[in-house]
Amino acid sequence: MSIHHHHRESADAPAEPPFPITSIVDTNVILVANGQHPAVTQACRACCIAWLQRIMKEGRVALDDAYLIMTEYQHKTHTSTGDGVGDQFVRWVLHEFDNPARVDQVRIDPDEWKGFAAFPADQRLVSFDPSDRKFVAVSRCHPERPPILQAADSKWLDWSGPLAEYGVNILFLCGNELQQFHQHKFGI
Repeated sequence: MSIHHHHRESADAPAEPPFPITSIVDTNVILVANGQHPAVTQACRACCIAWLQRIMKEGRVALDDAYLIMTEYQHKTHTSTGDGVGDQFVRWVLHEFDNPARVDQVRIDPDEWKGFAAFPADQRLVSFDPSDRKFVAVSRCHPERPPILQAADSKWLDWSGPLAEYGVNILFLCGNELQQFHQHKFGI
């Protein structure tokens, strides 16, 4: 007789991921912190706010040196007039962009087929959103391989396994909700 032990995280109290020194912040974390993603709970929004505030206080971010991530941040937020924590974070990044103590500017080379040379050539990632490939490329080109913070884009759940095989780790800040979004959206 064999006994199988199944370990699973408690749905009531998700474990707080350890705070990384350097992070790559997906745009949806900023939007959730700003309250621009109405489908998430207040707990998810509070978590995103806390992470962005902690990064501004004591963390570092990694961005591409071609300003692609910053352009996306600015396009989806109100950096001059917005008072959300996401807007504050984007203003902070703009202010610190040339400060190597707070921002790592990472070179990511374009690629005609994959979007970026550092994006894995893996059949399981063929449907990966082209606009999100820059985050993966920054992680793979950074010497520390910083994690990508993710809040409410459930597609990343399917991609996190294959990406981990290439040294790209995703920190899901709203894991339980993400599972529910995924089940609702894809039925799995």
